[in-house]
Amino acid sequence: MVLLLVVGCGTVGPSTATDPTGSHAHHAVLAGPNGSLTAPHHTTVLPAALVEPAPTPLPRTGWTATASDAETARYNNGAANVLDGNTATIWHSRYSPAPAAPLPHSLTIDTKAARGIAGLSYLPRPDGGNGRIGSFDIRVSIDGVTWSQPVANGTWADTGVEKTATFSAVSARYVRLTATSEAGNRGPWSSAAEINLLGGEPAPPIKVLPRTGWTATASDAETARYNNGAANVLDGNKATIWHSRYSPAPAAPLPHSLTIDTKAVRGIGGLTYLPRPDGGNGRIGKYSIEASSDGTTWKVLSTGTWADTIAEKTVTFPAVSARYVRLTAISEAGNRGPWSSAAEINLVEGDPAPAAGVLLRTGWTATASDAETARVNNGAANVLDGNKATIWHSRYSPAPAAPLPHSLTIDTKAVRGIGGLTYLPRPDGGNGRIGKYSIEASSDGTTWKVLSTGTWADTIAEKTVTFPAVSARYVRLTAISEAGNRGPWSSAAEVTLLGPSSASSVGPSAGSWGPTISFPLVPAAAALLPGNKLLTWSAYSPITFGGSRGYTQTSILDLATGKVTQAQVSNTGHDMFCPGTSMLPDGTIMVSGGSNSAKTSLYNPSTNAWTPGPDMKIPRGYQSNVTTSTGEVFTLGGSWSGGTAPKHGEIWSAAGGWRTLPNVGVDSILTDDPQGQFRSDNHAWLFAAPGGRVFHAGPSREMAWISTTGNGSITSAGLRSDSADAMNGNAVMYDIGKILTVGGATAYQKAAATASAYTIDINDGVRVERTADMAVTRSFANGVALPDGQVFVVGGQPTPVPFTDTDARMAPELWNPATGKWTMLAPMAVPRTYHSVALLLPDSRVFVGGGGLCTNCTTTNHLDGEIFTPPYLLNADGSERERPQITTAPTSAAVGSTIAVTTGAPVTKFSLMRMSTVTHTVNTDQRRIPLTATSVSGTTASLKLPTDPGVLVPGNYMLFAMDDNGVPSVASTILIK
Repeated sequence: MVLLLVVGCGTVGPSTATDPTGSHAHHAVLAGPNGSLTAPHHTTVLPAALVEPAPTPLPRTGWTATASDAETARYNNGAANVLDGNTATIWHSRYSPAPAAPLPHSLTIDTKAARGIAGLSYLPRPDGGNGRIGSFDIRVSIDGVTWSQPVANGTWADTGVEKTATFSAVSARYVRLTATSEAGNRGPWSSAAEINLLGGEPAPPIKVLPRTGWTATASDAETARYNNGAANVLDGNKATIWHSRYSPAPAAPLPHSLTIDTKAVRGIGGLTYLPRPDGGNGRIGKYSIEASSDGTTWKVLSTGTWADTIAEKTVTFPAVSARYVRLTAISEAGNRGPWSSAAEINLVEGDPAPAAGVLLRTGWTATASDAETARVNNGAANVLDGNKATIWHSRYSPAPAAPLPHSLTIDTKAVRGIGGLTYLPRPDGGNGRIGKYSIEASSDGTTWKVLSTGTWADTIAEKTVTFPAVSARYVRLTAISEAGNRGPWSSAAEVTLLGPSSASSVGPSAGSWGPTISFPLVPAAAALLPGNKLLTWSAYSPITFGGSRGYTQTSILDLATGKVTQAQVSNTGHDMFCPGTSMLPDGTIMVSGGSNSAKTSLYNPSTNAWTPGPDMKIPRGYQSNVTTSTGEVFTLGGSWSGGTAPKHGEIWSAAGGWRTLPNVGVDSILTDDPQGQFRSDNHAWLFAAPGGRVFHAGPSREMAWISTTGNGSITSAGLRSDSADAMNGNAVMYDIGKILTVGGATAYQKAAATASAYTIDINDGVRVERTADMAVTRSFANGVALPDGQVFVVGGQPTPVPFTDTDARMAPELWNPATGKWTMLAPMAVPRTYHSVALLLPDSRVFVGGGGLCTNCTTTNHLDGEIFTPPYLLNADGSERERPQITTAPTSAAVGSTIAVTTGAPVTKFSLMRMSTVTHTVNTDQRRIPLTATSVSGTTASLKLPTDPGVLVPGNYMLFAMDDNGVPSVASTILIK
């Protein structure tokens, strides 16, 4: 863990800036050392963190300092000055002869011996601001060759006070401080008066596990010419190595992986990698480390990049209980070829943290609606006895068997906090496995509250359901169906209850969740329909995908009644898994590509009918569609399916169908994904703009403007500030021409996600600003614009791994555009990661659902959804706020027209929210159009609609009225033409 202290923070106010020669430049136009003018850059200042007092500075006797560069031609500003104890002498980066050495600049301190180091203090020059370090990172090394990942990083304020960064103590000889920006953006300079290091007691040495009996396997190995098999990494002989296959040519491509089977589940807290001693070929650069208890479900533990040195590398991570560990080599450290090698692999002993608390069942009792006790002792008490071999079973003798539903009630004997339930099916057969279920709680055994509903898969695996914590004495599990439809039976081996999670102790200011809603499929895609209905679909199967089967499982949730109806769509010949989605100007839902990669299907909400559309010119899947201001649909990318040809742009019109745009090349939007174009052109963030244009906001760090007229064109819109590629991040248009982007990772999978957030304003050029980071890193999250302009971000993972719920982010966050700050909200009951969806509902709540959708994902296939009530609907006591009401409003209107809206009481603020279509976190339809009444007569407001269809893109909208406290009404549906 890294603990970072940033002190002396504040905002950068109006001031003057001086160059190293002492000349002055006004803050708005900055002068470089040679007198040239440079435009100011946006400055982000981070708030100070509160930590314990810093450790004591170490004596610096005999230490030396070196720098990446230094100004010694005009002044004696060498690196040694930071250790001389004189605050008037400074180190300064080189600025003569011009041009100045560019950022970044670094200082390296050699302490002459390995010692415990727990922090660094930096004193800026006392005679001016030039070169004050802004953003920085700190790394350590034992030998000066192999350097750690940053032990601390951040941004220091543009002040003259001493700054201190502390971190978990490490044993090191060398410390390197790298300045990556100048705090006041005055120029490409860095400076320092004094550097001190802070002492600390490093963690004890690691202990490697004995490897007796272990085995190793590899994705591939060179065994044709040499015995370079995987077993060599466990033989204790550094001279024998594993090497990836290179004969016969061509060599097996990266990535390559080694899997260690330790033969038993044990505590593992790290891995050591010893490169081959006889040469550099195959040294691992970029890597990923995963662990598994069963060899099937994997959790990413660490990712990073090792230096191209012969030294042994050690990675530690929070300890886990696992049997298998997999090391994946993603790159070769020296870029010598597509090879990987290793001499020895060891695993580090660790003590895993205990699992989230299961409540002790001492003294508890269980009763059932019925039980089989005539032929065998299958009473309810068996679910509490700790013996998996004894079970509760519903009554089946004498015949006929008791019909479904059946229920189990747990009496915990006292009111307590309860936040979840686990259900272990019987181990000796499938009969009675619970399918559809309901979980309720009560404090008195009389009044019950539904906590969760859903459907469990027909597997032997233990099932876990979490929900917002309640105070209750009784919990009732009701089995509504048998998972395999084998008969009217229900059974259970063990039932346990979970205590509330730490995130559950929240009040109405954090919003609230309703009970889970069961679906007959994994809702991996969704579209809001007029009439308060929600269309969802999965693939050819309700629980998995694959192939090009030509049909799709769909369902419609009636939000008024809670009823879900299912239908298989086959008349369009289209498996609509992983498609592009968009709403046409008349409200028709278009779905294109995916598993049947050339197909187009059209859904008419008015008739509840699907019809085939024209095939695309370029087959594709995982692309994005967007409806343009001209009423056409533009699409780009999508190499997941449809072959390997580049997925350049094309556009659909009602009159002409699809046509290619030869000048809109996909190369302009690619991320630098290690899996290549198969992943790098996926899930583009596309937004309709005036004049038929489309703005590409990401996930590539390079933004672009796209013209869809004629043969089309694509031109750069610059970089998204300092953002890296952000695949599987999210982008939301929360106001006219204003976009919030959040999260994502540099690769589609197995790369650390970011918490970074940016705003993009495309109203006059393109302006990008960094806003506050989210509280947690997220990839595979969904973003939803709310009627008041706030943005709700939900779900995701810190490291994206498809079809897993590893470290799922359970608590959503809410971004406020007025403050730029985030608020953590109440946690949800079910993880929402890969293949999850979220969208705004007409009652101003948010639907969140899905996740999973694969054959072996029995624990991560989520055939359910939940509805979140945002804080703006709740009073301090948790009751619902009084809401404004729209009594009359038009059902359709033209772009640029003026409409009259009557409300129950006078209202002046309104929002139009375009109805959403969403899959794979991409929702190009949603956009918020704030409206202020031009006049109010009594309770009737006149609203002037935007005149540009690139702002008010035609289609179905929700019209919300909002009172002075920002409380929204239930929406009226209006078709914008």
